This record gives sequence, structure tokens and C-alpha cells, in this order.
Amino acid sequence: MKLLISNDDGIFALGIRTLANTLAEAGHDVTVVCPDRERSATGHGLTLHQPIRAEIIESVFHPAIKAWACDGTPSDCVKLALWALLDSPPDLVLSGINQGANLGTEILYSGTVSAAMEGVIEGIPSIALSLTSFSSKNFQPAAIFAKNIVAQLNQTPLPDLMLLNINVPAVESAEIAGVLITRQGVRRYVDVFDKRVDPRGKTYYWLTGEVQEDVEPPPGLNLNPNLPIDVHVVRKNYISITPLQYNLTYANGLTELSKWKFDFS
Repeated sequence: MKLLISNDDGIFALGIRTLANTLAEAGHDVTVVCPDRERSATGHGLTLHQPIRAEIIESVFHPAIKAWACDGTPSDCVKLALWALLDSPPDLVLSGINQGANLGTEILYSGTVSAAMEGVIEGIPSIALSLTSFSSKNFQPAAIFAKNIVAQLNQTPLPDLMLLNINVPAVESAEIAGVLITRQGVRRYVDVFDKRVDPRGKTYYWLTGEVQEDVEPPPGLNLNPNLPIDVHVVRKNYISITPLQYNLTYANGLTELSKWKFDFS
């Protein structure tokens, strides 16, 4: 398969190197276009008011991999690849392997998920991959799982255009309990801004929020309530796969708002 791989941790991150090399060694045609530095939590931001530069990178990845480092956001990287750098569209866009989970409401801020979502917006099925640890450097189990998923998609493509948001527990392959299809949960944070003063006496703030709790999604989302939730299953060492789309229309809201009476007089 022809694969485009990006991330938000930057060109030199171990996660993307492990993923890209594993897939290239499996015989896939791999192109990497990702930020030249860490661009975590940038969401789906795009660069509109300054030029975007991309530099060919050598001697970082498997010799068969074509790689560029881009000074834009993760979404910029995928958009630039699809419209300027690649000679033809890829069969699949992958983003990751991210250092840290992207679960629940975290996906709204995630550069990893946004890079993959850019592929879906352009009509290409996509996968976002995350390792549920900010410290573990063992990306190999997640890369092997990605290789198996790509092989499966090569034989049986997804029935509809979607993004698979995959979170892999940071444990050895033998300790993974299994794979579950999940729905998106809700992850709430205590957002604390640490007030500091720089050497010139100017005040600045550093966001130091921490996860407070993981809760059930609100009712009325037209989802099977018996489906497990992503933030819960990874704690039990299951790999979580949540199908996502970019259409944020609230179906129940359409039903309720259609009952409103509007007066223009």
C-alpha cells in the first residue's frame, strides 16, 4: 500500500521512526511528512499568514522512505503532502505513534488525531496511533499492531470513510489483553495555570492541567450504551479502536431544534 505518515511529536520522534520503519520493512511504499519540531496539542490549526517550508530529510528513516520536515502544524503537513509533495494520493494516512494517549475529549486538541483527520477530509481513510504513556519508549507493540491493521485493510478496506483512533497500552505484546471497538469517552481536566515571572520581570503563565476524572459520555448520542469506552478499556490493557468522523452535527439536537417556532416579527 502507498502510505503517508505524519505526527505531532516531530521528525525525530522515536514513535514515528518505529512506525514508518516497521511499515517500510513490511514492503509498503512509505512517505513521511511531519513537523520539524514538536507540535503537540495544536488541534486542527492551519498556517495561513506565513509561508510553509518543507525540507527533505535523509539518514533518519529506512532507506526506502521518502521524508520531509515541515515547519507547519500536523494538519499543514498532511495537506502539503497531499497537494504538493506526493505525485499521487496515498491509500492510507497514518499519524503517530504519539507519545501519550489520545482518549476521550483529548482528541479535540490532539495534533495526532487532527493530522489523520486531514486525510479523511481529503477522502482518504486514516489511522491515528497513540501509546498510552508519556515515558515509555517501547513503541514496537503498537507498530506491530499497526502493521497488522494495515495488512487487514489492504485485504478488506473500511466500509465507509472514517478515522480509526487507536490507543495502545504501554505494555509488552504478551500483556495486551485484546482489542476492543470503543466509543469516545469524556476526560475532564483540572486546568491550572502556573503564574511565573521571566528574567525581565514579565509575567507569564504555564498550563499544567492534570486529568481529574474519566466519565461517561452524555446521553442521547445515538450510540449503543453497551459499547465500552476508550478511557476505560486501556486501563485493563486492551487496545482501543474508536471510529471517528469530522461531521460534528448533533443528531439529537436536530430533532429537538426542529420543534422550535421562530418569530421574525
